[in-house]
Amino acid sequence: MSRPSVPAAPFPLDKADLCVKCGLCLPHCPTYGETRHEGDSPRGRIALMQGLASGLVTASPVLQAHLDGCLSCRRCETVCPAKVPYGELLDAARGLQARSNPASGRLARRLAPWLSQASLRGLLRVLLKLAQRSGLARLARGALRRWASLLPAPDATIRVGSYQAPAQDLPVALFRGCVNDIAERQTLAALETLLRRAGFALQPAAAQSCCGALAQHAGQTALLTPLITRNVQAFAEAQHIVYAGSGCGATLREYGRLEASAGAFAQRVTDPHRLLLQHWPQGVALKPLPLRAALHLPCTQQNVCGGSDDILALLRKIPELELLPLSTQQACCGAAGTYFLNQPQMADQLLAHKLDELAALQPALLLSSNIGCSLHLAAGLRRRGLKVPVRHPLALLAQQWPDA
Repeated sequence: MSRPSVPAAPFPLDKADLCVKCGLCLPHCPTYGETRHEGDSPRGRIALMQGLASGLVTASPVLQAHLDGCLSCRRCETVCPAKVPYGELLDAARGLQARSNPASGRLARRLAPWLSQASLRGLLRVLLKLAQRSGLARLARGALRRWASLLPAPDATIRVGSYQAPAQDLPVALFRGCVNDIAERQTLAALETLLRRAGFALQPAAAQSCCGALAQHAGQTALLTPLITRNVQAFAEAQHIVYAGSGCGATLREYGRLEASAGAFAQRVTDPHRLLLQHWPQGVALKPLPLRAALHLPCTQQNVCGGSDDILALLRKIPELELLPLSTQQACCGAAGTYFLNQPQMADQLLAHKLDELAALQPALLLSSNIGCSLHLAAGLRRRGLKVPVRHPLALLAQQWPDA
C-alpha cells in the first residue's frame, strides 16, 4: 500500500521504519516507567511520529502531549539493537508539530533572544543577582515557591592553584554556552584557568552564541540555523572545541546532522574530561579532599557525548575524595533542557528518585556536568531542605589544582 504524501517539513520515514517495535527500550524509558502508557514509550512515540509524518494520524493535543512528554534523554538509543536514531526522529517530528501548531515551541522562541544576545544575558545576570540578594526564594509561597527555588545560588569564586604545567602545544577554544554564561561564570573562569595551568593554549572565540539546543529540541529550525552559522564562524580557527555543559556538547557534536556545512565544526568538538585525561600533565598531583561526593551523570553525557568513565578517572585523581555514583544513574533527573519548566509535574516526579537517594547517602557535595541538571537538582535539594551544594566536576578539579 502506498503512503500518503509526506508534509513539506522533512521527516526520515526510512529511519523510523528501522524500529520493529520490539520493546527492548521500554525498561529504559523514564516516562514509560512512570506512566506505563504505550504513548509515552519510545516505540509508541515512533508510531505516532510515523502516523503524523505519513498523514495517517492527525495532529491533536493528545498526540502533542505524548511527544512533548519525551525528555529527549536518548537512553533508548543506547539499548536499541536496530540503532534507531530516536533523537533525530524526535527533532524532525517536533519540526512537523511546529509547522502545524504555532503555539508549539513557544518557550524556546521567547527565550531565544535572551540566551543568544550577550547584552540581554548581561541584563539577566544583573536581575539574577538582585533576586539572590533579595531572598526571593525564601519569601515565595504556594505555586511561586517552585519557580523561586529554581534561582541558582550565587556562583562562588573558585581559586585555582598556581602550579603551571609545561605547555602541551594543544590549542583549545572554550564554548561558554548561554545559561552557563549567566549562572556559572565563576565556574567558566575556573575552567579556563585550569586548562591554562594544565598546559593548554586557549584560543579566543568572542563572537560565539547559544548552541541552539532549545531551538533544536523544539523543532524551531528558523532559530537554530543562524546560531549554528554564527558559532561555525566564531570557531573557524579553533583546532579543538571544548564545552562546560554536556547539554551544549550534545548539540555541538550534532551540528553536522543539523546543518550539512557544519560537519567539520562537529568533528573538532571534544569532551573536556576526555581531553584533560588524555593529556594529563606528568607529575601533577591534586590536593587531597577528604569528603563524600555524589556523582550525577547527565543523560547528554552518558548517551550522546560520552566521557562518563573519563569523569570518574579524573575525579579519582583527587586523594581522599570518596565518590558515590548514584544507583539511579541511568535514569533522567527530569531537567532535559526546558522540560523542568514546561513539564514540571513529570520533571519533579523523576527528580524525586534522585532526591530520595541523595537523602539516604547524605553526601557533602553533588557533582554534575550539565548546567540544566545542576539547576534542577539544586532546586530540588533546597525544597527538600537538603544542604548539598552542586558543582561541576571540572570546577572541583580546578579547586584541587596544586600550588607551585
